[in-house]
Amino acid sequence: MENNKDMRETLAARDGQRAAFTGTFERLGRKSGWKGRTETTVLLKDIRDAAGSPVCDHLWFNLTKEFAALGLSPGDRVQFQARVRPYVKGYKGWRDDPDLPPLERDYKLSHPTKIVKLGEADAQMALFE
Repeated sequence: MENNKDMRETLAARDGQRAAFTGTFERLGRKSGWKGRTETTVLLKDIRDAAGSPVCDHLWFNLTKEFAALGLSPGDRVQFQARVRPYVKGYKGWRDDPDLPPLERDYKLSHPTKIVKLGEADAQMALFE
């Protein structure tokens, strides 16, 4: 797989675009949400574009109704559409620690829709023919 810098540049070139992607479901997770609520998340690995080129090694999404309806098991491949968006990566808290890395601009896939679980035969076919 390409290194992270190359993948970031690939996503940067697609900033704002909506496109089709695939990923492999790894596991569910948890994160702190608004007012201390805990939210369930979905970890997808090996994210690829419609041409099969690597986009990023992993992504976390909120567990939406579309993801939940699929009944995913580790190793399941999913296909979805998402928009490429920038975000600021790094620690944004109250500590002034000179050892903390600086904030940097990175890119993510947001607002996943049209999420489907691919069968083994489907995973070999082109996306959205």
